[in-house]
Amino acid sequence: MKNEPIILIKNLAKKFDNTFVVKDSNMTVPKGCVYGFLGANGAGKTTIFKVITGLISPTNGTAEVLGFDVTKDREKVLQSIGSLIEAPVFYEHLSASENLELHLDYMGAEGFGTKTALDMVGLNGIGSKPVGKFSLGMRQRLGIARAFIHKPKILILDEPINGLDPIGIRDIRNLFLTLIQKHGMTILLSSHILSEIEHIADVVGVIVNGTVVQEISLEQIKDKMDIRLEEYFFNIMSGGNIS
Repeated sequence: MKNEPIILIKNLAKKFDNTFVVKDSNMTVPKGCVYGFLGANGAGKTTIFKVITGLISPTNGTAEVLGFDVTKDREKVLQSIGSLIEAPVFYEHLSASENLELHLDYMGAEGFGTKTALDMVGLNGIGSKPVGKFSLGMRQRLGIARAFIHKPKILILDEPINGLDPIGIRDIRNLFLTLIQKHGMTILLSSHILSEIEHIADVVGVIVNGTVVQEISLEQIKDKMDIRLEEYFFNIMSGGNIS
């Protein structure tokens, strides 16, 4: 974690109906990395993503993006973030290009432009097709395109490869590397496919029952511990203490 933090979470807690779904969580996402966020269903990953993107406010603690408090400076934060959280929602009767154009208008940005963004996610030549006729994988690709089309500094992606076939997964993996290496983005993503996180992530964080319990580089896991990410993850989930 040599780079400066672009996302910094301190003592974060979020309560719904008198139940804490996130508690005492700390996270540091270094600038220019892929941060893989791992945890069981219901562990609190999506809740933390929603706090970072300003969709919900924390009960306690703070979340900072680019040095701005996400609660106090929400508008400044949103200009720098692109996100795909839960299933993407579109105007079904509009085309892919029209949906992306609306997003660019809303963000007040030129970004990559609709044709370039569609090409980047492998939706070449179908920009005029109504989204209501898209398959699950096509909708997911379009959701990813909408997340980055305005050229944000940070991408927050919740299970971004849902519905993609192996070729699609490979294509999106290569896209993420391009967005980081050529366009200077930072990516925070979750996935249940540990092998995919192992392929692309620089750093992983593990959340258990609402608390981030570990943050570690993939280099440490592979080289210093000489184990696979899957073994590391399941050890943490079973209460082990790898260090």
